[in-house]
Amino acid sequence: MNHTPHFRTVFSCTVLLVALGLVATACGGPDDNPLAGEPYDAAQQVAFNAPRSGSKANPDKPLEVTAKSDSGRITDVTVTDDAGHHLAGELSADGARWRSTAPLSAGAKYTVKVSTEDEDGAPGARTLTFATAPAKHFLTAQFGPKTGTYGVGQPVTANLNSAVTGKEARRVVEHALKVTSKPAVEGAWHWVDDKTLHYRPKEYWPTGAKVRATSNLQGVKVAGKLYGGRSKALSITIGDRVEAITDAAAHSMVVKRNGEVINTIPVTTGKPGFSTRNGIKVVLGKEYFVRMRGTSIGIAEGSSESYDLPVYYATRVTWSGEYVHAAPWSVGSQGVANVSHGCTGMSTANAAWFFKTVREGDIVQVVNSFGNMMEGFGNGFGDWNLSWSTWQQGSALTGGTQDISGFAEAARLRPQV
Repeated sequence: MNHTPHFRTVFSCTVLLVALGLVATACGGPDDNPLAGEPYDAAQQVAFNAPRSGSKANPDKPLEVTAKSDSGRITDVTVTDDAGHHLAGELSADGARWRSTAPLSAGAKYTVKVSTEDEDGAPGARTLTFATAPAKHFLTAQFGPKTGTYGVGQPVTANLNSAVTGKEARRVVEHALKVTSKPAVEGAWHWVDDKTLHYRPKEYWPTGAKVRATSNLQGVKVAGKLYGGRSKALSITIGDRVEAITDAAAHSMVVKRNGEVINTIPVTTGKPGFSTRNGIKVVLGKEYFVRMRGTSIGIAEGSSESYDLPVYYATRVTWSGEYVHAAPWSVGSQGVANVSHGCTGMSTANAAWFFKTVREGDIVQVVNSFGNMMEGFGNGFGDWNLSWSTWQQGSALTGGTQDISGFAEAARLRPQV
């Protein structure tokens, strides 16, 4: 029997159809045993409803493969895109139809491999290819921080170029954003708001860890007509475990490297009405010189609390202007009393040492202050003040999506002393 395929084009608004015309006999092998021959071409007549030449298939339409004859059945269908991703599908019990159960990717090339058998059990095979149209708008993720070496508290961030609100859409995004580390650690994403995710491990990153963030969003349907686009990967290295713990009641800071105390520094923190925030903060950056003015935090110029000071060796820990910095004007109070407007002040020599010792991502913790707890989000990286179970609740994969919009409001850049 002649198994040479005959092609015809059919366009459907509902399905992308690959129809197989199965034949009754196979190419003969030894002793004319049809089961011993090479798989025959299973498409004597194939209807492949790709658009006209030069056009692309609609990725919103499912892929369907059907057997058009009672003389045989489909035994297997494998569909992969040009990135090697498999398209999930379901084959009917009678082998008459296979239909995709997962959405097609936009802007992708697909290879469809179909296996059949005829009424005598002889195997057939057919391979077809098609391409899908690109999306009009792509969802991308910009990972942070920049490539470099960071402290053990540094979270990985992902800033999306479009808002993602629905839980299922968030699950798609979160599943596609991968963070790996060597050595491996347990970690999870947390949705800060509709366009921002943070990733942190259960415990601080291991010293020396190699961390990499990648996106598999490209071409993936997120929701409606929104598809994922290409995002640049990020690689960072984790340095020593450096922790600065300030006891506001004792007016002292203890600095540790990998668990060993390397310095104890007399400090002053926020006075009543301007108490320094308690909790774990992460170094955001270092500025050799900052001009700090009381008006930036709502203090009236000329009032008893007004100030306008040149500040050196300023290590930032919140976006609202909390620093660890040199405060030569309060040396007499350092180690004795809290007299600042919220920052942690120390001598110029100690501030210079601290400035040179810490890097972005290092831990700066305050205890025993009368201040509020450090915000989880919006004013720096307060991520570590959330318990692991609470952190997981902010993941669309491991927990519920909480109402966290209030955490996401960016604080003003307000230096305080």
